Amino acid sequence: MSKKTGEKVKHLITVYSPPYFGGREIGTILASDPSRVVGRVIRTDLYQLTGDPSKHYLLIYFKIVGVEDSSASTIFYGHEYGREFLRSLVRRGSTKVDGIFDVTTKDGFHLRLTITAFTINRIRRGKERKIRHIMKEIVTKAGQSLTLEQFSQEMVLGKSASDIFNSAKKIALFRHVGVVKSKVLKIPEWVYSKERLEELAQGG
Repeated sequence: MSKKTGEKVKHLITVYSPPYFGGREIGTILASDPSRVVGRVIRTDLYQLTGDPSKHYLLIYFKIVGVEDSSASTIFYGHEYGREFLRSLVRRGSTKVDGIFDVTTKDGFHLRLTITAFTINRIRRGKERKIRHIMKEIVTKAGQSLTLEQFSQEMVLGKSASDIFNSAKKIALFRHVGVVKSKVLKIPEWVYSKERLEELAQGG
């Protein structure tokens, strides 16, 4: 605490994306108590992480789970399409098929996903139900076999959507299929263990 002002000294904390998203600097936080930044959520976009300007529409959220010296480590906490981009996908004469699914990953993370498929032509409700069934089957199986690190990359980089597209294309013609939103609902306790936080701090 400064004797002149009576205010606490603030520390500059640099926040990094997790190693599976490049370990890049994604923000800074001023805090008098570094431990209090744990739990904060930082938003960035895929363009900032990959350098690909065509990915600016995809927003990604990371949650701070630990602070070591002046560096904050994070985990993937969710993502979503930007509103303007999502609106641009809507067309007259087509069908928008939405599905909301809860998924648990192999390493114990609980997530809620919103998946949307935009068809080229209008389709009947029976086909919509079949498409939703495929959506659920693919992401549920993927979650059971993948860790959060692997599953989050598949969602954000498009593999999940590609798998759904390829499985459902026999039912309808699609203009776009995407996991338009995800959020981590429950983080397993092991994430906050000392050993795991040391691994994250070392880029592991």
